[in-house]
Amino acid sequence: MADGGKGGAVAADRPVRWGILATGGIAAKLAGDLADLPDAEVAAVASRAPGPAAEFARRFDIPRSHGSWADLAADPDVDVVYVATPHSAHHAATRLCLEAGKPVLCEKPFTLTAAEAKDLVGLARSRGVFLMEAMWMNCNPVIRRMADLVRDGAIGEIRTVHADFGIGGPLDPGHRLLDPALGGGALLDLGVYPVSFAHLLLGEPSEVAAWARLRDGVDENTGMLLGHASGAVAALTCSLVADTARTASVTGTGGRIEFPRGFFHPERFVLHRDGREPEEFSGPGPAGSFAHQAAEVMRCLRAGETESPLVPLDDSLAVMRTLDAVRDRIGLRYPGE
Repeated sequence: MADGGKGGAVAADRPVRWGILATGGIAAKLAGDLADLPDAEVAAVASRAPGPAAEFARRFDIPRSHGSWADLAADPDVDVVYVATPHSAHHAATRLCLEAGKPVLCEKPFTLTAAEAKDLVGLARSRGVFLMEAMWMNCNPVIRRMADLVRDGAIGEIRTVHADFGIGGPLDPGHRLLDPALGGGALLDLGVYPVSFAHLLLGEPSEVAAWARLRDGVDENTGMLLGHASGAVAALTCSLVADTARTASVTGTGGRIEFPRGFFHPERFVLHRDGREPEEFSGPGPAGSFAHQAAEVMRCLRAGETESPLVPLDDSLAVMRTLDAVRDRIGLRYPGE
């Protein structure tokens, strides 16, 4: 993680230079939000073909475009790469960059399977290269404030967690979420948020139960019940066919915390403590910005850290194991498994 991409920490007297791998909507989101960070710049973008990369570079005024992933991984003027490909390419793209010594922020879900995630984490740790899953929810200041309150015992011992994330559709027939070859379905794209929310509060479950409606090789409506040795349970849903409330709550022996719609990028939450008036907590905006996670990546790079304490690699591995367990319960397999 270095001046030039390898070695020590990024110097504090210059911007952190980002490379963006892929040119879709999520890549555009990060490119736009990086403009809110004065110590960040997008130095290069790459696609599998030169045309889309050049057009993306023109759109966001990026100095260099590359017509291959390998060229971006080898670019000496890129400090960190954001992997924004469809889910099925996360492993290959991230591995390519790590092998080149480039730090990586890899879009969620980390990979298609826990085995792929374990491979990337092992490689990053063996090379001493920074790696982080782009679970932007965990970097949101409001989520961090909630986690601190729970950790400090504000609601007592956790007993239940509820979270849902569904979109109503209908999706176009060619949409990536309907394509099993791209890791489509509700679980990996939407369900990863409820699962990560529950994991943030309860850790990895000891028991996993799940049911889903499968259609054309993807899950379109999925429910999960996670059990923990403490006696706590998490009830979670995700859907491509139902525009759910997209809310979340955590209840303990001394109260509860409730998030309104959009729990995965919240602006506020309400704390209900037994015998006390409700308290509302809010945080700095914009809540939907990727800037919080980008800032955490840059903090780590400047400090020479190879993992983020906000999105630890062990937590990303645990979430992938839970997602694997859910897929096992619902009978969902991706091509090549």
